[in-house]
Amino acid sequence: MNIIFVGPPGAGKGTQAVEICKAKGIPQISTGDILRKAIKEGTETGLKAKAFVEAGQLVPDDVLIGIIKDRLAQSDCADGYILDGFPRTVPQAEALEGIAKIDVVIELDVPDDVLVDRLSGRRVCPGCGATYHVSMLGGETKCAACGAELIVRKDDMPETVLNRLKVYHAQTAPLVSFYEKKGTLRKIDGTSGVSEIFKAIMNALEA
Repeated sequence: MNIIFVGPPGAGKGTQAVEICKAKGIPQISTGDILRKAIKEGTETGLKAKAFVEAGQLVPDDVLIGIIKDRLAQSDCADGYILDGFPRTVPQAEALEGIAKIDVVIELDVPDDVLVDRLSGRRVCPGCGATYHVSMLGGETKCAACGAELIVRKDDMPETVLNRLKVYHAQTAPLVSFYEKKGTLRKIDGTSGVSEIFKAIMNALEA
């Protein structure tokens, strides 16, 4: 089964994608990861992408599609995959149709105010990478795993979160109506607990 996850930053796409991949025995394909890998390995499309990255420019859609096409052709994708971080726009979705058949699109639906609270309350350990939320820390400021002082990432500052949500609504949210019209969209309430969301996604995939 070929799956796409869509939803705003902080909706929990990454967390759920990992669990769904384990349950289904399929790979999670992160465009950021495969882009870095293609550049590192010096593939033809990787070298094209590298030129844009080094110039501080966004990698064009045709180059991204080339890299994704190469990745989807690998043997571990034979039984399906989850695309994480792509497509981000309707033109990317249209280009993707030329190289892949998407069975289900999972939208994690979370209101903006909940997302701002989630993300601005996130604390990250610069040492081991563990993440926490202030609501669960009880005033603690150090990492329980390694003892390092927890930090707030720039991406998680309230003003940055609001800007990220603005960009999402402008560029990525139109994907929802795009896939809705195709009948492949499954809307999931992303405000409940992690296990409840997982069950809802599994039910949607098996429907």
